[in-house]
Amino acid sequence: MKNIYRDYYCGLVSEKEIGNQITLSGWVENIRDHGGVIFVDLRDEFGTIQLVSNNETIFNDLTKESTIKVKGIVKKRNEEDYNKNISTGTIEILIDELEILSKALNVLPFEIKTSHEVNDETRLKYRYLDLRNKKVHDNIVFRSKILNFLRNKMDNLNFTEVQTPIISSSSPEGARDFIVPSRKFKGKFYALPQAPQIYKQLLMVSGFNRYYQIAPCFRDEDCRSDRTLEFYQLDFEMSFATAEDVYEIGEEIFYDVFTKFGQKEVSSRPFRRISYKEAMLKYGSDKPDLRNPLEITDISEIFIESEFKPFRNAVIRTIKVDNIADKSNSWFNELVDYATSIGMPGIGYITVNEDMSFKGPIDKFLSEEDRNKIIEKANLRVNSVLFFIADKKELQAAKYAGMIRNELGRKLNLIDSNKFEFCIVNDFPMYEYNEEEGNYDFGHNPFSMPQGGMDSLKNKEPKDILAYQYDFVCNGNEMASGAVRNHNIEIMKQAFEIAGYDEETVKKRFKSLYTAFQYGAPPHAGMAPGIDRIIMLLKDEPNLREVQAFPMSVSGMDNMMGCPNEVSEEQLREVHIKIR
Repeated sequence: MKNIYRDYYCGLVSEKEIGNQITLSGWVENIRDHGGVIFVDLRDEFGTIQLVSNNETIFNDLTKESTIKVKGIVKKRNEEDYNKNISTGTIEILIDELEILSKALNVLPFEIKTSHEVNDETRLKYRYLDLRNKKVHDNIVFRSKILNFLRNKMDNLNFTEVQTPIISSSSPEGARDFIVPSRKFKGKFYALPQAPQIYKQLLMVSGFNRYYQIAPCFRDEDCRSDRTLEFYQLDFEMSFATAEDVYEIGEEIFYDVFTKFGQKEVSSRPFRRISYKEAMLKYGSDKPDLRNPLEITDISEIFIESEFKPFRNAVIRTIKVDNIADKSNSWFNELVDYATSIGMPGIGYITVNEDMSFKGPIDKFLSEEDRNKIIEKANLRVNSVLFFIADKKELQAAKYAGMIRNELGRKLNLIDSNKFEFCIVNDFPMYEYNEEEGNYDFGHNPFSMPQGGMDSLKNKEPKDILAYQYDFVCNGNEMASGAVRNHNIEIMKQAFEIAGYDEETVKKRFKSLYTAFQYGAPPHAGMAPGIDRIIMLLKDEPNLREVQAFPMSVSGMDNMMGCPNEVSEEQLREVHIKIR
């Protein structure tokens, strides 16, 4: 036996240390009294080990989750007492000395081992306890490994890491800014960046060939399972680059990180390219889940003069599902209930009989010619069911059809949960029409290059202008967004003019880019994979908060820090603010 105590981590002690005197520190996970013999499970970041002593006095005032330091001898457990659930299950520590470093309260807000099953508000209020849960803790350790991998990957691809400012100016980038009042400049405000968009373009103008950073982004939007107020992205940009150059880098990043850290089949490279128009038509979404084999078909032309008023001159999308004609009425009723829950008036459907005739209320409004056209267009077979989605507006019909497609995929178990299915959606519309305002605005990133350049802006209707914009999509999730940037000041002015911004407004709102582009700007392009979403998918977690160390709740509050909170009248006066 060695006559000195050596420090060890709980989860890393092995049978090689049997007979040695060692020192351990950690949290008390459990205390068990077996007739005068006390067993304590001691935990640190690397695992758990069992302590044992028959000296009850050293355990006086000891509570679960207290931190302690113990000295003792490593001994082999009896074989019948082995614990196969932990790496140290064949050994235990016979305690010589025990010191309580910090005592925990007798009553905990929740059991650490099952904290991930507690409601979010309570978990996040005591997040420092929740993070002691191995499952929760491992997510954050996993996040660290992902970040390290991504940094090494970008370094190997000859990207230069540059940090851009957090305090910046307000910029219309598609979401609401977090604004920060200025103390020194009365009545003026800073803003937290929605993304480092302008800065990374300025870095390209500055002569950097390839830039990247792990960038914090802030958006004052309502939280959802896949959206939080603060998130991180792998932001990168390349000079003298095309969209294909960015695709190649993006594919390598996603493929390598998902094959290294994931446990599922990853779609091969190059990823499938799908235009925005095709995605909305065939899948009803610009972030399609390609694991679902169902596709949407447009049959609007068949019903232009239909006697069925809901379909006449409407946009009609259909989804065919083979071999489900024998489903129960309750199964179909559930789908009808789902349709009404998302705002549809209902959902029509027909089933195909053995003789290829139709069964369903819509059939009586069809001519024989209509039936033949539908059979051909939708590729119907015996026992097929054809679902009809109709709306007067094309975009709304597409979205409804996409949601019904997703629900059918779920109800019929068509989605392979053992795959990461990637695609690249591109050719987004440059502009979208705002019916309430009666004008056009940018549909995506306002700093994107329009396809066709100035000729396109001057000679096409705004609705027909496409942008060099693209999203990387995986399993129905937008994983990255990017574009070839507009680097030409004249094209930039014309693009913003169509969206209602005159030259003076562009000068004022985007002074840095407006000026910089007049001193020789390289063509440049880039994108920004969402780090939180990457980790969320790899860990099969239901929302982003599970992979962030200290997230806000879904309501946008931080009950642990008491945020948002009130500030003093003196603080308000300093920044020239009065609460209305």
